Amino acid sequence: MIHLPTSLDPIIDELIKHDYRPVVVGGFIRDSLLNIPSKDIDIEIFGIKSLAHLETLLMPFGKVHSVGKSFGVVKLQLDDIEVDFSIPRQEEKVSKGHRGFCVTLDGMLSFEEAAIRRDFTINAMGYDLKEKKLLDPFGGQDDLKQKRLDIVNAKTFVEDPLRLYRAVQFAARFELEATQKLRLLAHEMVQKKMLDELPKERVFEEIKKLLLKSKKPSIGFTLMDDFGILDDFPELKALQGVAQDPGYHPEGDVWVHTLMVLDEMTKLHTEDKKQNLYLSLAALCHDFGKANTTETIDGRIRAIGHENSGIPLTESFVERLSDENTLLETIVPLVKHHLKPLQFYKQGATSAAIRRLANQVNIEELILLAKADFLGRTTKEALSGDFKAGEWLQQRAEELNVINTPITPLLQGRDLLHAGLTPSKTFKVILQKAYDSQLDGNITTYDEAIMWLEKELSNTLK
Repeated sequence: MIHLPTSLDPIIDELIKHDYRPVVVGGFIRDSLLNIPSKDIDIEIFGIKSLAHLETLLMPFGKVHSVGKSFGVVKLQLDDIEVDFSIPRQEEKVSKGHRGFCVTLDGMLSFEEAAIRRDFTINAMGYDLKEKKLLDPFGGQDDLKQKRLDIVNAKTFVEDPLRLYRAVQFAARFELEATQKLRLLAHEMVQKKMLDELPKERVFEEIKKLLLKSKKPSIGFTLMDDFGILDDFPELKALQGVAQDPGYHPEGDVWVHTLMVLDEMTKLHTEDKKQNLYLSLAALCHDFGKANTTETIDGRIRAIGHENSGIPLTESFVERLSDENTLLETIVPLVKHHLKPLQFYKQGATSAAIRRLANQVNIEELILLAKADFLGRTTKEALSGDFKAGEWLQQRAEELNVINTPITPLLQGRDLLHAGLTPSKTFKVILQKAYDSQLDGNITTYDEAIMWLEKELSNTLK
């Protein structure tokens, strides 16, 4: 049932030889029961009294880092894996924040006493490597089988409000149903504003897991709404109840559509985790502007200009999650231009227009967002899965060599210097004019750029 790397065998044997009881704990057990590969190995050592002694025992086997002395954690680098060894501990909340705990190491605790501090029953299981048996004092294995997400202990659960966000991403990743006990406790925690103490960096880490590790992140956002957490994200909450034209969006309101788009985007994820994060956030934000622009015109529900109206809302939403500038630099252009693939396809956009679009946004990423937007509805066209607009723009952008990057300017400042000009504000004007001509397809080679410059300077001197 539990298959650890064989390189750990000598270490486990050494610990057992000293009459200690090594127990694999946490996510590795959960993932093993779900047949999910995991390299996140945590082993608690019961019966040991000293962290220093644990370090001494581990040193012959690899590089040891005491990264969490106050929490009794020692990391061992072993070949291509890193294993956390720890001493069982008790925690007492003494002040606000995730560091406001008083930790007491106690190797003499029973497994149940140590596991009661864990968040969910599915994370409170262990595997005793000495006795070769599963330890499950809180029924985590049965909860996994019944697709339930339940808490271990209400008193310890509320001590770290981040656990509500962990509940959200676990429910989505493993497609679990939150128990009534968890829902009631979540409502109480939200009403008491316990989540207000959380640093946004910690919240964003859980949101990342929700977006990148689940096949249906919509489950997590639906649970956020059920818990009342969505009220802290007004840009998302505002999408609920915003009507859409049933001809284009028979699936329902903008909230329903957004969650469908988010799930479709997950299916389109690439091997690049950072890119996947940007794309999923863009999917979440792409229709924010509909909350401000939706109106009925001549009997039709329209949201004219919603892509531009959504820009400040996207900025406020992303800034609430992270201070990382790259997020805004990538996501805002995707939101702003998310309608372009379909518009360009219908209009038969020129090469110049496509080249200019590549200056504003990564076209390949834009196509993925537009495809998720197209598929995230219940029209006949979407159900066919055939996104012709994306295929057309992909082909055209590849032909123009702008699928992932804008056209590189052929004329550079050094060329102006070589032509005898001295640096001035005119440089920028000339270079932009040359680049515009290049985007229009009038300049295609370096020699043509130099000829253009000579002609431009000649005309200036006349």
